[in-house]
Amino acid sequence: MLGLGVAKGLGITLKHFFVTYIEDLKYYPKRATQSLVDYRMAPESKGIYTVQYPEEKPRLPERFRFLPFLVTDYEGDDPAQRIEEQRCTSCGICSKVCPAQCIWIERDTDENGKPRSKSKQFYIDADLCMNCGYCAEYCPFDSIIMDHDYALADYDRADHIHDINRLLKPASYYLDIRPTQYREKEEQRRREAEEKKRKAEEKAKRLAAKKAAAAAKAKKDSAE
Repeated sequence: MLGLGVAKGLGITLKHFFVTYIEDLKYYPKRATQSLVDYRMAPESKGIYTVQYPEEKPRLPERFRFLPFLVTDYEGDDPAQRIEEQRCTSCGICSKVCPAQCIWIERDTDENGKPRSKSKQFYIDADLCMNCGYCAEYCPFDSIIMDHDYALADYDRADHIHDINRLLKPASYYLDIRPTQYREKEEQRRREAEEKKRKAEEKAKRLAAKKAAAAAKAKKDSAE
């Protein structure tokens, strides 16, 4: 029948229209809670829902990627200590694999001018970064992680180049935004540390046995 398809389509639209208001009335007292926002933004929810941004914000998926940040194991507010306890070893792998070449690293040195396994400065140009995640994927020390903070708009071009003080965030923040990945990485680090300790103990035992055998041989030779 002519026009039947149009009528069906408009009927579906009208149904969604009324279901939206029914759902709003059902959850009206709790309309602004985070749990309700999560439910209304989920695929299985009914009706149409508009997030009242910035008062309401949808929960981001754990795998969401935005500008990277550096992990530090220091949880305090001292900038110098935050830099000192960073996980970055200034190996430069992230800078090498970056397709946009938006990462610059300056290695730290000691009082004698010898290089240290720390970054003195670490820069990321937010205007060049493609949020591809290569830097975080290739980092062997789990020191650079893709962030969830997307509200980085600014009027000054100079503020788009993030330095080490702005990039460093504590491990607790990493756990908060990426709990699954954090636990997997920490478990991997624990296993690697245990394996390294086991190999060191076995090596120490072999050396001790070798020394004991050499001492026993020397004592036997002297007795003869």
